[in-house]
Amino acid sequence: MDIVVCIKRVPATDTAIKIAADGKSIDPAGVTFELNAYDEFALEQALRLKEQLGQGSVTVVTIGSKDAQKELRDALARGADKAVLLTTDQWVFDGASTAAALAAWIRTVPCQLVLCGRQAVDADNNQLPANLAARLGFACVTEVAKLTLEGGAFTAERDIEGAREVLTCRTPAVISCQKGLNEPRYANLKGIMAAKKKPLEEAAAQLPTPALEVVSLALPPQRAAGRILGNGAEAVPALIAALRDEAKVL
Repeated sequence: MDIVVCIKRVPATDTAIKIAADGKSIDPAGVTFELNAYDEFALEQALRLKEQLGQGSVTVVTIGSKDAQKELRDALARGADKAVLLTTDQWVFDGASTAAALAAWIRTVPCQLVLCGRQAVDADNNQLPANLAARLGFACVTEVAKLTLEGGAFTAERDIEGAREVLTCRTPAVISCQKGLNEPRYANLKGIMAAKKKPLEEAAAQLPTPALEVVSLALPPQRAAGRILGNGAEAVPALIAALRDEAKVL
């Protein structure tokens, strides 16, 4: 089975974000970037499926600048067979443009299964998997928390409101991976050395006109300083009054 894993280079979740001078993007100066956390589950699942089948290939692909080679090399060191960087200097922020560029490339390679993370932790819009599946004409199951393959068919489980949904589908398919699907592996020394010999190809990303325009970015307002209403049981009436009259939560 030929599996494609879509990954993204994102700012680390503990990074202090600053707005760039244009007011529409983030300032990359001093920002630490890393592999999107949900994409780690997708990559791990692809590697496990290949190991289960004893054959096939795992190709990781991303859209971005040449700096994204770092995350691609990390994926190769973990066990992926090949990496592809669809290069662009644009900040690609909407799922439709991303899906269009990825679909254009995926159509050119053998692929029976596409794995994605549930969402990217920067844009946080959860639009790519379904959009990509629609463009490719593949089946789609999103936010998968458990996945098994037997007899050429997948059984996927996903959490819905108050229950767990179980679905089956055959390839070709796009599956987005939820936290808890597996425990991602880390690259070891042997994998890091092997990654240096694995192919990392580059091609220009075929990006359409963005379907979404960022008008402005702004940091959230700072929280007001807290205050102490008193000590012990004597402070309870004042606390209740503040919750009722000021916070409006009672």
